Amino acid sequence: MVRQLRTVLPPGWKAALLAVDGARIGDIAGQLRQAPRETTHLVISIGGNDVLGHLPVLHDTANSIAGALLRLAEIREGFAHEYRAMFDQVLGRRLPAALCTIYEPHFPDAQLQRAGVAALPLFNDVITREAFARGLPVIDLRLICDRDEDYANPIEPSAKGGDKIAAAIAHMLAEHAFVAERSRVFVR
Repeated sequence: MVRQLRTVLPPGWKAALLAVDGARIGDIAGQLRQAPRETTHLVISIGGNDVLGHLPVLHDTANSIAGALLRLAEIREGFAHEYRAMFDQVLGRRLPAALCTIYEPHFPDAQLQRAGVAALPLFNDVITREAFARGLPVIDLRLICDRDEDYANPIEPSAKGGDKIAAAIAHMLAEHAFVAERSRVFVR
């Protein structure tokens, strides 16, 4: 993805990839330590692996809809606690930052896909609330990776999806007035 981003950035701009495959929210401190000194902006896309860790709950049974919702609320609250702590570390860097939502899964099993898409807003709401509360831009990956060809497998973007994400990041970096502290959602 970083190579794709470098091809669409204006001349003289640089990009570094700090993400580690399989990383979870709690891993952000180590990733931030790897940031080059000349870093001017941070684009944070994390949380998807944390959500995947809760995938088995979609196969659980419940005695009532309220019971199922309470179980999901408990998971969401844990995610929110971890996400806020992570975001405090990001803001501690005192650099302009943007947050990415978690893109929808692309599971081949139709029932799992429906359940995953229905549950994902619980987590993306945490991300957008954190961004909006701080006046930060959001790159909505759900709207960017919106076609079958945008996925290489059920949980990762393809080269085509990566191109679309890179274009949205470049557009956001070029267009967003970070000093205004006003949220804006980028989807292209």
